[in-house]
Amino acid sequence: MSRRKARELAIQILYQVDMTASSDIDHTLQSYFDNYPCKEENVKTFAESVVRGAHQNGARIDEAIANTAKNWSFSRITPVDRSILRAAVYEMLYCPDIPYKVTVNEAIELGKKFGSDKSGAFINGVLDNVLAQNPDIKDVS
Repeated sequence: MSRRKARELAIQILYQVDMTASSDIDHTLQSYFDNYPCKEENVKTFAESVVRGAHQNGARIDEAIANTAKNWSFSRITPVDRSILRAAVYEMLYCPDIPYKVTVNEAIELGKKFGSDKSGAFINGVLDNVLAQNPDIKDVS
């Protein structure tokens, strides 16, 4: 399974949710996959789980991001970076079977691919701070 591809899909869907302020996650997922079919069921399944998890735990995830984004108000974080951070923080807090080092590395790479020139460094800083403030996050590698 390509978790990188699944993460790309997840952040695109989370971005769509953010931009449309949609609370109907089922409709958003259905609409996305109707317009952009995913032939790899395992990729689709992982992407959906990240989107649903990030959405269902959004208040805690957004709080973790806001509390650790030094010198940035949550509203100033670009929607792309916000979507990447939401997916990554979801994995870090709720997916103990995924090594956090993998999650952080993938998020940085997604920031470089989809964000601005400074996204990778910004995402790395925020995720490092999330790790520091959540000592219960363990690396399973």
